[in-house]
Amino acid sequence: MNQDTDAASLPPAAAAAPSRAPAPAGTAASRRRALVTGGSGDLGGAICRQLARDGFHVIVHANGNLARAEAVVADITAAGGRAEALAFDVADAGASSAAMAALLEAGPVQVVVNNAGIHDDAPLAGMSAAQWHRVIDVSLHGFFHVTQPLLLPMARTRWGRIVSVSSVAAVLGNRGQANYAAAKAALHGASKSLAREMASRGITVNVVAPGVVAGRMAEAAFPPEVVKQMVPAGRAGTPEEVAAVVRFLCSDAAAYVTGQVIGVNGGMG
Repeated sequence: MNQDTDAASLPPAAAAAPSRAPAPAGTAASRRRALVTGGSGDLGGAICRQLARDGFHVIVHANGNLARAEAVVADITAAGGRAEALAFDVADAGASSAAMAALLEAGPVQVVVNNAGIHDDAPLAGMSAAQWHRVIDVSLHGFFHVTQPLLLPMARTRWGRIVSVSSVAAVLGNRGQANYAAAKAALHGASKSLAREMASRGITVNVVAPGVVAGRMAEAAFPPEVVKQMVPAGRAGTPEEVAAVVRFLCSDAAAYVTGQVIGVNGGMG
């Protein structure tokens, strides 16, 4: 199980997005901080890099593998961006509370991307209580542990972006993933409710629901012939394609988009 990424992964199937120079100092984005949970993974790293290119100071989260988060930070700083690494377990209420309090000592965090998640698959008839609770603890309780402490400081700035990474499994269901689909579907309802609560404060809340995404985790589980059968587009998406949607939702241009679940799945549904 891996808390540092949240999308099924395959070998890259399309070119990465072209690099851009970071936003100039003094812009609104350059004064804002963005926390990306699971930022050390393939999809999380792509999100971190795109937000950094837009000028955000990016906080790259890892669960246990701080070195991977630090590698993403090194990539960002080498490209002229600003970033820092942070490790804690989003499923641990105490650890999350301490981490959020430490972040808030430096001021509000105005962008939160809840990307941390894990799989622990089994048919429900054979699923253990531990499998059920751990998956929900990371994806759903982790959303609460990270997002809730940051809301009031964010609201005082009258600007904020909250994006949670879900899955097409939350929309369509998937064999062996009742725990994962339940956790992600719950994020949809929580995000739609939070969007209504925070809209008057200039804070948007949205969900991005990827399908099969290229990367290092599931090459054996999703060979190319299976992907062609599953995905109308006939290929896996890339982390950069999903990150581009997250990037837009975190921008000033997306100020009137809130309470939405946006699929990035090649036509799966």
